[in-house]
Amino acid sequence: MRALLVLSLCTIALQWHRVSGQKSVYLQQVSLWSSDKQAADAPSHNGDQCDEVMNLSINQRCEFVKNTPDCASDEGFIKYPYVTFCQFAPNLLPLAITLYVIWLLFLFLILGLIASEFFCPNLAAIASTLKLTHNVAVSFKPFECFVLDQRITHLLLDEINQQGVTFLALGNGAPDVFSAMAAFSHPQTAGLAIGALFGAGIFVTTVVAGSVALVKPFTVASRPFLRDVIFYMSAVFWTFTMLYKGHVSMGEAVGYLCLYPVYVFTVIVSTYIYSRQKHRLNGSPLSSEEILPPDHLFPEANGNIQANDLGEYEPLLPYAQSTAQIFLNAINPVDSRTWRRYHWAEKVQKVVKVPVEFLLLLTVPVVDTDMEGHNWKRPLNSLHIITGPLVCVLTFQSGKYGLYYIQGEVPVWVLTICIGVFLSGIVFFTTTDEQPPRFHSLYSLLGFIVSAMWISTVASEIVSVLHLLGVVLTLSNTVLGLTLLAWGNSIGDCFADITIARQGYPRMAISACFGGIIFSIFYVFILEPEGSLCWVLAGALGLSLVFSFILVPLQCFHLNRFYGIFLLFFYMVFLVVALLTEFRIIRF
Repeated sequence: MRALLVLSLCTIALQWHRVSGQKSVYLQQVSLWSSDKQAADAPSHNGDQCDEVMNLSINQRCEFVKNTPDCASDEGFIKYPYVTFCQFAPNLLPLAITLYVIWLLFLFLILGLIASEFFCPNLAAIASTLKLTHNVAVSFKPFECFVLDQRITHLLLDEINQQGVTFLALGNGAPDVFSAMAAFSHPQTAGLAIGALFGAGIFVTTVVAGSVALVKPFTVASRPFLRDVIFYMSAVFWTFTMLYKGHVSMGEAVGYLCLYPVYVFTVIVSTYIYSRQKHRLNGSPLSSEEILPPDHLFPEANGNIQANDLGEYEPLLPYAQSTAQIFLNAINPVDSRTWRRYHWAEKVQKVVKVPVEFLLLLTVPVVDTDMEGHNWKRPLNSLHIITGPLVCVLTFQSGKYGLYYIQGEVPVWVLTICIGVFLSGIVFFTTTDEQPPRFHSLYSLLGFIVSAMWISTVASEIVSVLHLLGVVLTLSNTVLGLTLLAWGNSIGDCFADITIARQGYPRMAISACFGGIIFSIFYVFILEPEGSLCWVLAGALGLSLVFSFILVPLQCFHLNRFYGIFLLFFYMVFLVVALLTEFRIIRF
C-alpha cells in the first residue's frame, strides 16, 4: 500500500509539473467558451468542456468556469471548479490541490464508516426480519461488514462462508455501487465508474488476494473458487464483447443483468447439494449451530472488544437508566470502556471520525439483532423519525427538492419536520424504554434508506473531487477511477482480508476476493469505451482471472507465497502499462 501511495503521489507531482509548465494557447480568445467552433477545434481529454480551463490564461479561468455547464454539473454540495478558480488565488492552486487530496481521504474514511457501522447492520436486520438463512443472506465478504463493525462472530466457516450472495452483497459493495452511480449521473464522469469498477476488480483479485497468500499460505476450497472465477470471467468477457461492439442492445442488457440471478441460483443450489451430502455423511441435519462458529473461535478484531466480552463492564447490581441518560449514551460515539484499548493510530482515526459519527447517530437508526433489545433507544429512535426523513429530502439531488416551496409558501423540509414531530410524539408516548415495540423492525428499513442517502451524498462528493483533480492535472477520468477511486473503495477489503487471514481464516479472505466483487461489475453494461485505457482495464482483469483459473488448479489449489508475489507483480505491471497508456507513451 505504501508503494501504491508513493506511485500515485509521484504521478500527481509529474502531472502538476507538466501542467504548470504549459503555456496558454488561448490568450487571445477572450470568448472561447461562447464559440461552438472553437470548442469543436479543441477536443477535451475526457469529452468535457471544463477540461479546457487549464488552457486559458489565469484571468479567464473564473469567467470560463461560471459560464461552462460542464463545470457546474456536479451533483455535490460543493462546486469545486468555482471554488478552485474563483475563490483561491492563482498562486495558491497547489495548496488547493493538497487540501482536496486530504478532503478525499477523509471522504473515503467516512464512506467506509457509513457502510460498516450503519448500512450493513440494517441490511443484516432486514435479512433477519425476512428470515433469510445465513447461507443466502450473508454476503461474499461478511467480514467487511462485521470485522469493521465488531461483529466477527457472524462469520461462517469453510464451505458455508463462501455461499452467501444476496442482501449483504449490496452492503459490502455499497461504496463501489454508489460511487459508480454517482459517476454515471453525468456523461463526463462516466469514465470514473468504469475505471473504478474494473480497477477495483483488478486490485482485489491481485493485490488483496496476493497479500492473503503472502500472509497465510493455504489450500483454497476448489468448487467455490472455480465457480466464482468462472462467473466473473463470464461477466468480464461479456463486458469486453459489448465494449468492442460499441453499443448495447436491450436484449444484451437484460441478459447481462440476468447473469447475476443465475449466479445466485447456482450458489443456492450448490449450498443445498452440499448440505444434503453433509447430512448423508454425518447422519444429522445441518443446524444453525453447526453453521455458526462458537464465539471463542474468533479473537478480537482491530483491537476492539467483542460484544461477548463486554460482560466484565456490566454493573454488579442492575439499575434503570433515565430517558436522558439513555439518549446521551446513545449519541456518544466514544465508548470509554474500549478507548483505552485503542492503539494511538486508532485513537487519532476515532477523533477524526467523531463529528461525523455523532451526526450519523442522530440521523440514522440502527437495528442490531445481536444487542439486547435490538438496540432500541426510545428517545433517540423517536428523534430519528424527524431527522431521518429530513436527511433524505435535504440530500436527494443536493437538496433541490428539500428546498422546493409547496404552493410557493411552505418549503418541503418544513413540512417534513412537522410530520416527523407528530409521528415522533406518537412513538415516544406509546412506547417504553425497556421493551422495543412490535414495529421496531421498520427502523431497519428507515436506517437502510437514510444510510444509503448518506453514502450517495459522500460518493457524489468523491466523484466531484476526482473530476476536479482530473481537470487540473489533465488526467482522464478512467485513470483516476482505476487508481484513487478504486484504491479508496477497496482499502477496507484489503485490511479486512489480511486481518482475517492472519487470524487463521484465509479461505474467507480469498472467497471475498473472487466473489464479493461480482455484484459491482454488473453496473458496467451501460458504459461505452473511453480510449485505449478501457481495453487495458478489461484485458488486465480478464488476464488476471485466466491466470488464477489456470495456475491455482495446477498447484492443486494451494496458494503459496510465490503465487502471492506473482499477483502483486502482475498488478504493478498493469499499473505501469495503464499509466504509460494514459500518457500516450504506449499506443494501441
